Amino acid sequence: MRQVIRLNTQWLFQKGTELPIVMPQDWEAVTLPHTWNAQDGQDGGGDYYRGHGVYVRNVTRAELPEADQYYLEINGANSSADVYWNGAKAAHHDGGYSTWRVELTDIQEENLLIVDVDNSANERVYPQSADFTFYGGLYRNVNIIAVNEAHFDLEYYGSCGLKVTPDVEEKSVKIKAFVKGTKDGQSLHYVVKDAQGEVVGETTVPADNTKAKIVLDSIHLWHGRKDPYLYTVEAEIVENGEVLDDVKTRIGFRTFRIDPDNGFILNGEEYPLRGVSRHQDRWGVGNALLPEHHEEDIDLIMELGATTIRLAHYQHDQHFYDLCDEKGLVIWAEIPYISRHMEDGRANTISQMKELIAQNYHHASIVVWGLSNEITMNGNASQDLIDNHNQLNDLCHRWDKTRLTTMACITMASMEDPYVQIPDVVSYNHYFGWYGGDTSMNGPWFDKFHEKFPNKPIGCSEYGCEALNWHTSNPQQGDYTEEYQAYYHEELIKQLFTRKYMWATHVWNMFDFGCDNRNEGGENGQNHKGLVTIDRKYKKDAFYAYKAWLSDEPFVHICGKRYTDRVEDVTKVTVYSNLPEVELFANGVSLGKQNCPDHFFYFDVSNQGEQKLEAVAGEYRDESLIHKVEVFNEDYRLKERGAILNWFDVTAPEGYYSINDKMGDIMTSLRGKLVLMQFAAKLMKGMKKDKKSGEKKGMGVDVGKMMKNGNMLQMVGGFTILRMSSMAGLAGVTMTKEMLLDVNAKLNKIKKKA
Repeated sequence: MRQVIRLNTQWLFQKGTELPIVMPQDWEAVTLPHTWNAQDGQDGGGDYYRGHGVYVRNVTRAELPEADQYYLEINGANSSADVYWNGAKAAHHDGGYSTWRVELTDIQEENLLIVDVDNSANERVYPQSADFTFYGGLYRNVNIIAVNEAHFDLEYYGSCGLKVTPDVEEKSVKIKAFVKGTKDGQSLHYVVKDAQGEVVGETTVPADNTKAKIVLDSIHLWHGRKDPYLYTVEAEIVENGEVLDDVKTRIGFRTFRIDPDNGFILNGEEYPLRGVSRHQDRWGVGNALLPEHHEEDIDLIMELGATTIRLAHYQHDQHFYDLCDEKGLVIWAEIPYISRHMEDGRANTISQMKELIAQNYHHASIVVWGLSNEITMNGNASQDLIDNHNQLNDLCHRWDKTRLTTMACITMASMEDPYVQIPDVVSYNHYFGWYGGDTSMNGPWFDKFHEKFPNKPIGCSEYGCEALNWHTSNPQQGDYTEEYQAYYHEELIKQLFTRKYMWATHVWNMFDFGCDNRNEGGENGQNHKGLVTIDRKYKKDAFYAYKAWLSDEPFVHICGKRYTDRVEDVTKVTVYSNLPEVELFANGVSLGKQNCPDHFFYFDVSNQGEQKLEAVAGEYRDESLIHKVEVFNEDYRLKERGAILNWFDVTAPEGYYSINDKMGDIMTSLRGKLVLMQFAAKLMKGMKKDKKSGEKKGMGVDVGKMMKNGNMLQMVGGFTILRMSSMAGLAGVTMTKEMLLDVNAKLNKIKKKA
């Protein structure tokens, strides 16, 4: 029988070095999982190390059990890797998020194993342009698997060697096995066990018959969070009563369909998919996660009450998919075909999709395969991009007839673009109310799509805004306060959750995550749109807004606990609860009871001295403090770290424009419009050109085309120039303090319209 030997210890590591001939003496000792970007990939500046790193380990024959064959299993090496065994190159793999294996031959008493991992920029392996850090390293487990000559195929796209399809209508389990080295006289024995471990079906077939079907007397459905019931399928290769190899997997019986009017239907019942997206990294760890990290994440998502997760933007750890199966969360799984279509990258999209499907086919939680994300950020879809998507879409349907395809489109992608119609269902990433526009624009946009394409299921794959430990009683778009984030999500919840036709909604993001290119919000190197901080230590107020709508666990939560000092005479206090009535007390005195069907309770509180607030909803209570001050506490106001300019550096004469004004407002003035056009031309002049197309791009964006796009212009109009400057690095734009002060001086001479 097979044995798995974990190889996570006794590694030596060095960045950017030549491959050693023998075990080095002075390299860094590391334990897997490991990434070399755990710190520099989260500190901002866009300068984290992207190159190759060499991992070396001595493997002795004494570590290995007796077996006919040995395979090295790598569960995640980002993003390309070469394996060398005793000086000879054994394998190359492109794609940093999937499992892959290579046979090891010529086993000696002592063997030198080298894994050369590379996350350098290139034009063939996805992702290359995206709003997250591409952590390099051997960041998941590495094993050696020892097997008999007859074994379930370890090289079939990194899968377990089985393709198991539960059929609800037939009450059957259909099995296809991928085997190697079998011969006459050997058989394949299959057993199906229920959740209690009792055998409910089994069959035996000759080893050369790789297909089998087991019909069960009855089945218990997997029904999401309500009842995530799982069966186990065990498979063995047997000869003369001896088990030569064995594998197992878990499955769930369920039916689903996605209706353009009624959303997601699970086992014949409406089952609204309302949830979050998840990136896998965390503070100081990067992507080198341990099982307890995944378990903490799933517990927080369950507490929120989510029914779905979009696992962005790549294949996640198998342990996390297993947890999703166990908890009953409905999953969107996707490959990192993102932001910028690369003509030399098509083969990589195909190989990554094959691995995603083969390795995850058996997960009951997964219902859609994601083809791409924001791939038309550079403008309209090219023919090569469309052909790539059609090929992926056909591949998914050919390899998996039980699931649907989807993709996430960027706001600027026209509804009429032919590529939008390629997958079975589609979702859009919209940030109206954060990246320009207004929160009220979100719901009507989806209504327009639904009206125009009534037979195409539409969802929202990303929406959100950033919040750090900044605070205000007058939240404004772009202020990075926890209060604006709470307001934004209150508005989006009311708009999206009440539109029944939306097949799924996914908040961007459940957790803050590393993005070394970002220098904004006062804490560089992160995207702060998470409902929970990157270290998982603090649940922002918006977390509880979702819990109030989605969770059945009774609770009450007072917002603004980090916002103690307040200057106004009467301050608004927001309370979230999934209970029907909330009463608020200030220093023990009742300020009244409220009933609110949308779960958001607003109280006006006389602000005097120091007051202990207590919210009461049934038997549940929550407390906070507020304190009257005469001068606003500047610790609550955003101060960019390493910013070109801060708010207090900007002269803004009353009645005249400045770079603190929204560009849409400035554009209403002819003189203001001319100043902005001159400023934009100066920025374009300084941008680098794409080597292939000659177009000026940043993060894959053709800025010229973007500026001609009506949807994008509508959004950008909601930005101030100062805020745009804080995000310039993401677009590959170089802005200087002198440039900003110059345009501000020109705007200071232009009177605002009455």
